[in-house]
Amino acid sequence: MRSFKRWLDRSLAAQAVMIFLLGVGLSALFRRDDHPVLWVIQGFFYAAIGITFMAVHRRRATRAAGTDPRGLVELGRRIRHREVPSEPGERESMRRLVDDQLNLLERNRRWLPYWLGFMGLITAAVLALGVAAGSVTLPLVLAVAMIGFCCWIAWMRRRTLDRLHHMRAALREDHVRVS
Repeated sequence: MRSFKRWLDRSLAAQAVMIFLLGVGLSALFRRDDHPVLWVIQGFFYAAIGITFMAVHRRRATRAAGTDPRGLVELGRRIRHREVPSEPGERESMRRLVDDQLNLLERNRRWLPYWLGFMGLITAAVLALGVAAGSVTLPLVLAVAMIGFCCWIAWMRRRTLDRLHHMRAALREDHVRVS
């Protein structure tokens, strides 16, 4: 499983295949009456959008860190495991990456309540439409899934901030000891 996660983390092609398969599966689940060719077309569409966003994000992060995509993946792994690099060049790349990610999270902080509120409105609308149509089970499942997704977003944001603040402090301590 660990090698699968590492392969998925490093390869945009693997991520595209995963998004495509999830897109086809979700299209088949929610649009059973459509032709299977439409499921495949929608899967390609979802994969193209997802990979475009991931490639833009990866390119921006590699520029900020001053490293290549493989180095970026390695720096991300080290941040997740709270490992401080020993080489000065890697420490500098990690410092730039941590600063960039913290700045990005701080800039996006002001929009988080609006996005979560928008998702809440969508959840309420789906529930209202479900009650009006007489089918409560699927809208209730979707509402619970949306609430779980919003809680997961808030939890992951907090966890990422904790990791980045820890890494920033560790890099500063290491810099003070070296100087």
